[in-house]
Amino acid sequence: MSQSIPSLVATETTNRAWGMIVKKSANKIAVKKTMLAIAIAGMAAHAVADGRIEGQIKTTEKGIALQGAKIRIQELNREVVSQRDGRFVFLDVKAGNYTLVTSYIGADNIERKIVVQDQKTTRENFNLIGVSGLVENVIVIGQAAGINKSLNKQRSADNIITAVSADSIGQFPDTNVSESLQRLPGLSIERDQGEGRYVRVRGMSPDFNAVTINGVGVPGPDADRRAVALDVIPSDLLENLTVTKSVTPDMDANSLGGSIDVQSLSAFDRDGFFYQFTAEGSFDENTEQTSPKLAATASNQFSIGNGENNLGVALGVSSFKREFGSDNVETGGSWDFEDGEARLEELEQRDYRITRERSGVTLNLDYKASDSTDLYWRNLYSEYTDSEIRLANVIEFEDAVAEGETGSAEVQRELKDRVETQKILSTSLGGQTRLDKWTVDYRAAYSKSSEDEPQNIAGAVFKIDDDVIADEVFDLSLSGTKKIHLTAPAEYYQSASYKLDEVELGATNTNDESTSVNVDFTRELEWGNNPAQIKFGAKHTEREKDNDVDIWASEDFIGETSLSNFAGSDVDYTLGQFGSQINAKSVKAALGEIEDDEVESNIGDYAVTEDTSAAYIMGRVDINDWRILTGVRYENTDFTAQGFSYNSEDDEISSQSFSNSDDYFLPALHIRYSIDDKTQIRAAWTNSVVRPGFAQLSPGRLIEEDDGDIEAEFGNPYLKSLESSNIDVGIEHYPGVASVLSAFVFYKDIDNFAYQTDLGGTAGYEEFDKAFTFVNGNSAELLGIELAASKQFTQLPAPWDGLLIGGNATFVDSTAEIGGYDDGEFIARDIPLPSQSDTSANFMIGYESEKISMRLSANYKSNYLLEVLEPMEADYDAYVDDQMQLDFSLRYYLTDSIKLHFEALNLTDEIYYSYVKSPGYNAQYESYGATYKLGITFMQF
Repeated sequence: MSQSIPSLVATETTNRAWGMIVKKSANKIAVKKTMLAIAIAGMAAHAVADGRIEGQIKTTEKGIALQGAKIRIQELNREVVSQRDGRFVFLDVKAGNYTLVTSYIGADNIERKIVVQDQKTTRENFNLIGVSGLVENVIVIGQAAGINKSLNKQRSADNIITAVSADSIGQFPDTNVSESLQRLPGLSIERDQGEGRYVRVRGMSPDFNAVTINGVGVPGPDADRRAVALDVIPSDLLENLTVTKSVTPDMDANSLGGSIDVQSLSAFDRDGFFYQFTAEGSFDENTEQTSPKLAATASNQFSIGNGENNLGVALGVSSFKREFGSDNVETGGSWDFEDGEARLEELEQRDYRITRERSGVTLNLDYKASDSTDLYWRNLYSEYTDSEIRLANVIEFEDAVAEGETGSAEVQRELKDRVETQKILSTSLGGQTRLDKWTVDYRAAYSKSSEDEPQNIAGAVFKIDDDVIADEVFDLSLSGTKKIHLTAPAEYYQSASYKLDEVELGATNTNDESTSVNVDFTRELEWGNNPAQIKFGAKHTEREKDNDVDIWASEDFIGETSLSNFAGSDVDYTLGQFGSQINAKSVKAALGEIEDDEVESNIGDYAVTEDTSAAYIMGRVDINDWRILTGVRYENTDFTAQGFSYNSEDDEISSQSFSNSDDYFLPALHIRYSIDDKTQIRAAWTNSVVRPGFAQLSPGRLIEEDDGDIEAEFGNPYLKSLESSNIDVGIEHYPGVASVLSAFVFYKDIDNFAYQTDLGGTAGYEEFDKAFTFVNGNSAELLGIELAASKQFTQLPAPWDGLLIGGNATFVDSTAEIGGYDDGEFIARDIPLPSQSDTSANFMIGYESEKISMRLSANYKSNYLLEVLEPMEADYDAYVDDQMQLDFSLRYYLTDSIKLHFEALNLTDEIYYSYVKSPGYNAQYESYGATYKLGITFMQF
């Protein structure tokens, strides 16, 4: 990090967030002025104040704030929920005598008589202990406590959410945010080199889900995707993760599957001074490399001015360097299935050696400026560097061969050596002011994600040396069609058989910035004799994303070009014999004249802006045991895109630009019916909208002629956004501490599903033999059921009362229509939604006592569609095979403040395997081995 977090945050916030507010267009300012006028008028109309009730919910032991506790005024049937710092507030309460009752899973209910007076605040704090005094720390720390905190947030929410707390995150052997989320109902992850990277919610692709940090939307660092790579964020910096599965009108509507909120540490999460320091080492079984990790978090409260403990400061830092690797054999789906026989056309053997470094900093300030105003400044910065050396043997058969046959093949040895750094910064300034009858929330925020690859070896190609191998081919045979084993002559593996033919250098830089400002007004009132609430607000977001690609090529070299001059020791390749290492420094030293590839350096460049203005209004009413929330959100998005076009016929590069504006009205209805304090039924109807990916929207065009055939590839900025109407119905039962039984059915009807196809020869594309672009299809549908259960067996006699069992499963079925043209006729076919597994499931069995906490967890997801390689050919749809990973964690408390931990990941040595046509035909096979961790943690509450 070249710049400190405070200075970076201050610079970005000043120049971006506040600068954006000044430059808003007049019509968008008018929307906010109108809403502000309405709010002021409403407040002025109620100048005479009733009373107010305020308080906090905490644990008796260690003073930990409890979020999600229900507090009810019995006589008025009014209910509020404690916030993250444990605080609860009732505004506009008429003078009188009342009874307050608390409800928190895992704790005894507390009933307390209070007196409310006009224009005065009644303060009542509650300290909760475990049910009937049972194991006092059951709601404080540990596995059960972590599950319990999450279940309370879930139970008390107006909409359908799933949550996980820092206590639960710490019980799993998870390296990053993505892996922490895979344990939750309805969630699964996509992995890169065995590590979790992208999160899928209820079968929806990661590109269709939103990610926020402390409530602030985060753009994605990848050049082509909207998906946020959550492996960038270390799990050590987190306090809570919340997945919203049914959005309310006051939330951004940009999620078809769900919205994931990452919450970092706050000093008001617990009383007094807190710190935690962790040192860890991990061992990778595949490469036999050991990697270090350090993480520290601390928080404290201070008294300034006339306040007491009114300033909270929380700081966290994390640094993790992991060295590991994988071995791979892949075909990319290059099979010929004609005549009922599978014959292979191309094959690659790959060896990866990877170093990944994750570092992060979080700095959060919370200030209680007065009894009625809270302010905050929240910051999270994370940096992820991926250094990858990839060696490959690229084999292309002259004639496709079947298993067991021998065929002549051209062979290339290739090297790729690159360093890629992804960064995510999120900073927000905001607060809440509670007036006599109104609550006003306000925030200005800035987020930036970036991906930078400085000049690297994108591909150094060594071809067969015709001075050594006269016919420039090898006779090769293969066995197996899944884990393919190659049989080759000795010359195939010898460095002297190859010479350097071409080197391509590349560099890319992607930046995605988002600046937003929002204000929300909330008013408690009565509708008839029923407690009600009205809330409205506005938000404006400006987003800019750009991508810059530079490509250079060289066929001019200094000195001898035999691979022998660049070779090192033999590659440790677990899938057979491979050949020698290739030294990247030697390759760079051999480069002569380097030429800029002007076409490739421009065609991938683009700049996109998306400015979204939104306003909403929603109301909530409690009628006996019913809670009904309804409202509508309006969003307007102004879109512009700039890119480049190249036509080989005139050999010219020209700029392309596009702009449009779209409006969306998105109604919602949420219903919660409480059968009793432990059981409730939920239903929701929501609407959401997600824009297509950046590669799909890019206006770039590449038109090339080859032997009279004209082929084109281009994006489509005219693509419509994906719009989804969603229905959720389910039941939740909370029988006791850390225990739940739930079942939900969900349905999504999606319009404008986007996919790639070939329009060559069709109307408007008659001159093209092939024209690959993206189009909107007809509607897609998704239907699923989500089941979850957990149980702590506290009723069993010791030592079995520490047993904890949990599991969840999601079953999904989806269909989307795609198609292509054959002789001018459009032929359609159905596919499942990409990235959607029919079944995903988790199972956990744990045990904890005063000294030991252990957990064995299994994560399973069934096969899913990775990509459509040929729109007209279902045989070439690439699927990822079933995966099940088994992980184990053990924690031993030496003292109350020192614990040792041991973790084992991927005990089943699960591979990554994708295929075409059927599971027998390799598209990619990759193995990783297990990883073991040993560490120590020092902590103080």
